Amino acid sequence: MTRKDPLARKTPSTTKRMILMLIAVVVIFGGVFAVKAIMSKGMNDFFDTMPQPAAAVTDWTAKQEEWIDAQQAVGTFVAINGTDVTTEAGGVVRSLSIDVGKPVKAGTVLAQLNSANELAVLKSLEASAKLAAVQRDRWQALARDKLVSQAEAEERATVAATSLAQVEAQRALIAQKTIRAPFDGVLGIRKVNLGQYLNPGDAIVSLQALDPIYLDFTLPEQRVGQVLPGAKIRATVDALPGQVFEGEVTAVEPQVDPATRNFKVQATLANGEYNLRPGAFAHVGFDTGDARKVVVVPQTAISFNPYGNAVYVIQEVQRAAGEKDMQGNDLTGKKLVVRQRFVKTGATRGDLIAVTEGLKPGERVATTGLLKLRNDAEVVVNNKVQPVTEAQPKPENR
Repeated sequence: MTRKDPLARKTPSTTKRMILMLIAVVVIFGGVFAVKAIMSKGMNDFFDTMPQPAAAVTDWTAKQEEWIDAQQAVGTFVAINGTDVTTEAGGVVRSLSIDVGKPVKAGTVLAQLNSANELAVLKSLEASAKLAAVQRDRWQALARDKLVSQAEAEERATVAATSLAQVEAQRALIAQKTIRAPFDGVLGIRKVNLGQYLNPGDAIVSLQALDPIYLDFTLPEQRVGQVLPGAKIRATVDALPGQVFEGEVTAVEPQVDPATRNFKVQATLANGEYNLRPGAFAHVGFDTGDARKVVVVPQTAISFNPYGNAVYVIQEVQRAAGEKDMQGNDLTGKKLVVRQRFVKTGATRGDLIAVTEGLKPGERVATTGLLKLRNDAEVVVNNKVQPVTEAQPKPENR
């Protein structure tokens, strides 16, 4: 029988080996995570205490101005009288007297259609009317002498009147072959040629009365009662930059369009030089109240947000003890900081906007670099490049 050696090493069990391995893994990874946590905390402490560089901004001092409440709209110029001159009767164009692009007076002959056949018929009708008139007079004389009945005399008078009416109708038909300007205006480009056959209703030339001229524009129903006949308006057109045309409201549509909830307004403007043309687009401005005092700042100073508009007010404060710069040097004296303040805004005018609440005249606000600002952030003012702040900007047309 074999005896066991008491000095022989016992083989550790599988469970014991697994426990030892887990302990080793925990110790190793725990050390790694501990070192990482210590490093992260050190970095966070460093960045938390690291001095932030001052943000460069431009500034503007809020000022008080007198503004008159004004509204803007877009409109279209419409001729007081404008039409395509047409013909009531058909025929071949025999002559044209259209001076393209020139003003004409009412009644000026523009075109003549061939009327030779109608003139021949007119001569025949005139002869018949003359004979009927002679017979009427003769039968009336016989009726006075009781040689014919009064009924026969009246019948002859009716025939004479009918003949005369036929003559007048033929003359009217001939007159339709002469096309005249229906009103004073400026001629456009002719649309017919000599020898061309025209049907009734065919356009011959455009005729537009340009002085004065209407300006039609629409306003929302909230403006009902703010624009009345006699109110002054200003109009500008893109084709004539820098020029302002003044006019007067002459009519206000009494009905509000139920589809758009807008109503139509018509103004009249002098147009002696024919600079304004029917169909042209116009920007319309008009005043709706008296002058009032408002605090204005550039629109770039406003941080527009869904939850409210805000500005960053620049203030000078004393530095706290122990403040250092990026190189670790001590900082003393005063510094500029920004503090966010919610405001209420009103009307705009060019690059400026009115602040109705939250800002006083004389306070400095940041106008650029708003995205990198936060409450109590230090700033440095650099106004070498300022944003445009004009009430009536005039950008170049490139």
